[in-house]
Amino acid sequence: MLNNEWKHFKSGTDIRGVAVDGVPGEPLDLTDERVKAMAAGFAAWLARRTGKPAGELTVSVGRDSRVSGPRLRDAVTAALTAAGVTVLDCGLASTPAMFMTTVDLGCDGAVQLTASHHPYHRNGLKFFLPSGGLEGSDIEAVLYNAQEGVKPAPGAGSCRPVDYMTQYAARLRRLICEGVKAADYDRPLAGFHIVVDAGNGAGGFYAGEVLAPLGADVSGSQFLEPDGRFPNHIPNPENGEAMRSVCEATVRAGADLGVIFDTDVDRAGCVDEAGREINRNRLVALAAAIALEGNPGGTVVTDSITSSGLKAFIEKDLGGTHCRFKRGYKNVINEAIRLNREGINCPLAIETSGHAALRENYFLDDGAYLMTKIIIKAAQLRAAGKTLDSLIASLAEPAEGVELRFGIREADFRACGNAVLAGLEAYAREKGWAVADDSREGVRISFGKGEGDGWLLLRLSVHDPVMPLNIESDTAGGCRVIAEKLAGYLNGCAGLDRAALESYLAG
Repeated sequence: MLNNEWKHFKSGTDIRGVAVDGVPGEPLDLTDERVKAMAAGFAAWLARRTGKPAGELTVSVGRDSRVSGPRLRDAVTAALTAAGVTVLDCGLASTPAMFMTTVDLGCDGAVQLTASHHPYHRNGLKFFLPSGGLEGSDIEAVLYNAQEGVKPAPGAGSCRPVDYMTQYAARLRRLICEGVKAADYDRPLAGFHIVVDAGNGAGGFYAGEVLAPLGADVSGSQFLEPDGRFPNHIPNPENGEAMRSVCEATVRAGADLGVIFDTDVDRAGCVDEAGREINRNRLVALAAAIALEGNPGGTVVTDSITSSGLKAFIEKDLGGTHCRFKRGYKNVINEAIRLNREGINCPLAIETSGHAALRENYFLDDGAYLMTKIIIKAAQLRAAGKTLDSLIASLAEPAEGVELRFGIREADFRACGNAVLAGLEAYAREKGWAVADDSREGVRISFGKGEGDGWLLLRLSVHDPVMPLNIESDTAGGCRVIAEKLAGYLNGCAGLDRAALESYLAG
């Protein structure tokens, strides 16, 4: 069992901590010694998993642009080579590219040093096998090894630099050339203007190494230079400031499309020529429209907070099946993999956060791959005088939406949260409200016209003592109506901090 010193490093299917000293209230905990113990623990775990001695293992190591990246890389490399592992140092790299080293370079495992969109002073370790990313239980096993000092016998490993990102970019260029089928095979994006916003993360390569060599005009692209302090905006497609920045840049440049990546490029969003976001439900709809081509009746797995309009779009307009599942990109991906194993045609798993994984791409959540598919489709439509908007024109979007978060004060927050949910379902049925039968987490309730004209979803956070509430309505003012109905129940829930709801209703 993990003790408190090591347990807090587990963040879902990643390891995360504070990697920069001097931040008030957040002491450095990803020290060199702890990172070395984690890397050695991974080597021991990988040796057992593969049945190979550590001295026969090859592991790639990459990092995003964080200022702590080189330090963590040195610690990881030192621990792996001390165990006899052959290390391929991929330098600045995207997280999806690090998985692909297990495919293209035959690595037994891969380590990416990243904390996604989290602040600059945080960092972490993400691990891959040729079968995909590690599960939460695997992370616990790696951390247990670190805690107990479990590591392979000493060995004489080696480390050499490898420029894998050039190979990864070339693969994306080939996809575009084959997909667009332009008369000029080598420059299929000639005349196409695309703005890229990398947020000073690892995604700057996409403009210079993927799009520009194929003839695209990438002028107006911004924040392509890696800078681990992220001085311009948070590299996160879910962040309002970041999305406003790329929307403005796209309009300012007069571009046909804008693309934005998170720090390590496993998530992305885009912007149309008018500066309108193609994000969240709109991004899911666009990805579904593309993925279901050639997969008639196919299933699209999403997270639980997707809109009612999106469900209608996938099932009525696209002729597919919409499967809402638990929040968490790994949950969504694993459900899609499970469905395919059962013989159900499921080509896409996607979260509203921008994590999108296509079956054709190893069910790898890869923002650059998704944007590549979207650019191919945009180029095809452009040749026919159409735009991306034409693919999702029939998507009904809510008039308004709100997300509130309630802290749980009880020590056993999970038991408290589950009791709140069980009570809400009973309360809703007593009131005659429509409780959804296809929600895989929390309680989702629909309300008709005159009663809020929308839905709510209350759920328990996967890791934290928090209950997020999402409300959407097709009528202006409908979210408030629904929130007032819910308040009648939540006001009687002990242990729940309802300040966010009270503030919303007071405003």
